[in-house]
Amino acid sequence: MTTTVTSGAELPARHNPVQVTSLDVRGPYDLAEVALMGFGHRDERQFDGVMRLAFCLDTDYETPVGVEARQLGDRVELTVHAPGPDPLDDATVALVAAQVARVLSLDHDGAAFDALCRRDPVLARLHAVAPGFRPALFYSPYEAAVWSVVSARRPRSQGIVLRQRLCDLHGTRFELSGVTTAAVPPPSRLRTVESVPGLPADRIPRLHAIAEAAQQGRLSTERLRTMPPVEAAAELQRLPGIGPFYSSLIIVRALGHADVLPVGEAHARSAVEELYGLGHELSPAELEQLAEGWRPFRTWVMVSARALAGRLGT
Repeated sequence: MTTTVTSGAELPARHNPVQVTSLDVRGPYDLAEVALMGFGHRDERQFDGVMRLAFCLDTDYETPVGVEARQLGDRVELTVHAPGPDPLDDATVALVAAQVARVLSLDHDGAAFDALCRRDPVLARLHAVAPGFRPALFYSPYEAAVWSVVSARRPRSQGIVLRQRLCDLHGTRFELSGVTTAAVPPPSRLRTVESVPGLPADRIPRLHAIAEAAQQGRLSTERLRTMPPVEAAAELQRLPGIGPFYSSLIIVRALGHADVLPVGEAHARSAVEELYGLGHELSPAELEQLAEGWRPFRTWVMVSARALAGRLGT
């Protein structure tokens, strides 16, 4: 990852300074495939060459930033927008770049993943559909937990609307390549939210508890990544509204692990069953045995199966 920073450009609407840095790409990579994956709150149907991201910095959830990501050959250029009139320092820009690298799955060796897929005839067929596909992740455990509470027990489309409403009312807006994009409110602001139109009242205390946990450092990406997944899941399930399903979602889809097997993801497991033509439902033990050959990219294989298997045809 390179972090060459260029300062001085400004947004005409808010006059926020922007800085430019870039991420190196290893192996086949297609930013359009990542941007159009359709995951969590993201539901883009078209790609104009820019992936727009607005989020709270996971090393300091009180700092929202906006990022425009563009692929330029073997690197992804990031235009980083500061939340206020002062530019971010170089160290903060580097932290933003590291977080985006995790979100865009650029923090692992894609060449090694490509080689693994080509060795397995079944995975090779899947991989050929979109060689540059990699999982898109939640911005952070904090944002994944917020999404879990907002979207629980409702269609994803409704969850997207409610999250957008929360962001528009209480978050920070950025003009990213001509499109207004809002980040979720930082924890200090989330703790003051009293209602969100359309969101059941019992979800508000749960959001407050997530904000408090984030302020206390309990939702630190680095902290949760260094814990064994079972322990991290138990920690997350102490939060109201976060049960086994959502704790697994946060661990698998927010922390950036490439080799945690999401045994509990029924849709991904079904995709694997169909992909390998098994004709029966895999037990957790059978899935674990099959997945031994996918190490160290078991997460990526499962996500790829769910995202791409439908494009294989008959």
